[in-house]
Amino acid sequence: MPAADKTPGSPRKKTIAAGPKAAPRARRKAAEPTALERLQSVIVGSLDDDKAENVVTLDLEGKAMFCDRMVIATGLADRQIAAMAQHLSEKLHAAGLRRVQVEGAGGSDWVLIDAGDIVVHLFKPEARTMYALEKMWGADLDEAG
Repeated sequence: MPAADKTPGSPRKKTIAAGPKAAPRARRKAAEPTALERLQSVIVGSLDDDKAENVVTLDLEGKAMFCDRMVIATGLADRQIAAMAQHLSEKLHAAGLRRVQVEGAGGSDWVLIDAGDIVVHLFKPEARTMYALEKMWGADLDEAG
């Protein structure tokens, strides 16, 4: 005769306490990329095509209310940064994003592209060093909290 389970509580409570059962590995499908991951792929791909330097992606989920990811890249000249912003805006529209806001594209050291869940910052090297967004929003943020 099998031994009775001596854990106190009803069978329902025991099931809840045990937690969800994982699906067998053979049945799991390869995870499809999320909409956020697809959007990030379009952004990083566009920046790579335009020879952006030092492209960094920061995961801000749970840290910032205005976006889930931040992409920071460097361009060497005003024309390169303006071209990167223009091409990125076009590729985001082609990917189905309807509201893409671009600030500072008229020849400044810093262009911001708001793609909804992802915010893209395009800097000249000096401006990137001065604003230090990676330091402000990077891993140091977790340690300071």
